[in-house]
Amino acid sequence: MRQASPIREKHDGALGDRSSVRVWLRLLSCTLAIEKEVQRRFADRDMTLPRFDILAALDRKPEGLPMGALSRALLVSNGNVTQLVQKLVRDGLVEISPLPSDRRSSIVRLTGKGQQRFHALAHNHHDWIDEMLAGLDYTQRERLYVALGVLKMSIARATRSEGAAK
Repeated sequence: MRQASPIREKHDGALGDRSSVRVWLRLLSCTLAIEKEVQRRFADRDMTLPRFDILAALDRKPEGLPMGALSRALLVSNGNVTQLVQKLVRDGLVEISPLPSDRRSSIVRLTGKGQQRFHALAHNHHDWIDEMLAGLDYTQRERLYVALGVLKMSIARATRSEGAAK
């Protein structure tokens, strides 16, 4: 088992007079540390986070998704999704078929093997996140969740007002 080491930050951890920036840096360092560890663990299982995201999106839509809808759902370009989907097809995890209503478009679905693989990986992913957040008790996680919801709304207001000012 690896020895836990503190996550490096760009400041000493005290809020001081730049509390907004320091909170943002703390959120960023935590997010990046979790993402890096999840990516490492996926790599140990011959998976990537973007490919897992595709499997997750398709698991939520058993009827499948047209390629364009899949790329919109993941907020990535059609080209990136196509490349990732092709790799998943080669691995037997997804299948592509023409869309019955428009033969120029295709629909992507999980295969049986893809469903099994996704569910196993999703279980692992859930356990990894639980492990990384284990230092917070239920009440702390609940408070953090609520605070992040407030932050999310604040960000939405700020981005709307910035867009309106242009």
